[in-house]
Amino acid sequence: MNKIVILTGAGLSAESGLGTFRDEGGLWAQHRIEDVATPEGFARDPELVVNFYNARRSQAHEATPNAAHHALARLQKDYDGEVILVTQNVDGLHEKAGGSAIHMHGELASALCGACDHRWPAPLEMAPGDPCPSCGAPAARPDIVWFGEVPYHMEDIAAHLFDCTIFAAIGTSGQVYPAAGFVQEALMNGAETVELNLKSTDISGAFAQHHIGPASEIVPAWVESLLT
Repeated sequence: MNKIVILTGAGLSAESGLGTFRDEGGLWAQHRIEDVATPEGFARDPELVVNFYNARRSQAHEATPNAAHHALARLQKDYDGEVILVTQNVDGLHEKAGGSAIHMHGELASALCGACDHRWPAPLEMAPGDPCPSCGAPAARPDIVWFGEVPYHMEDIAAHLFDCTIFAAIGTSGQVYPAAGFVQEALMNGAETVELNLKSTDISGAFAQHHIGPASEIVPAWVESLLT
């Protein structure tokens, strides 16, 4: 059976009004990674970190999927084969568009207990020291994979990369590992490789095909070519 594995990054949601990280004026230009995206930053100033993700959760809650999200949901529904979306995004827009995705970096809509690893739907406004509904520990944190932590579902992702026939990367910078290495894994297993992005990236040379432009334009066109 044909299987397409698609890695999506922040560039996919930029046209939905959600900020990317590494572009000029992006989230990492406004906040130090060490302060808001590491376990050490959370231990040092949990209020700063929780408020940062409260703001992002609120933005994601209000955001709507764009044409690229809808096109990928259509591909999952109509393709004659399997379509696996693996996303670095935590905004939930794939699901809002009617698709499904493996969230390797967690989800804004989820809370995690730092004591027992229980997960539950996050309220729009979390607070430092919120109790876990399972064990009662005041150890709630955003269910986000921070720098220095292991991304989720890596065994499942590796299995999909092993037997996919097409690997595509959409709207991702190619600077964050292990996701930046997925194209090499797919290549070793004989997959066709496609990059769809607003501009070239550090790993563009690993892809056989390239589509350059806004995601809301190039992704629907690529999906259409696969379905017809």
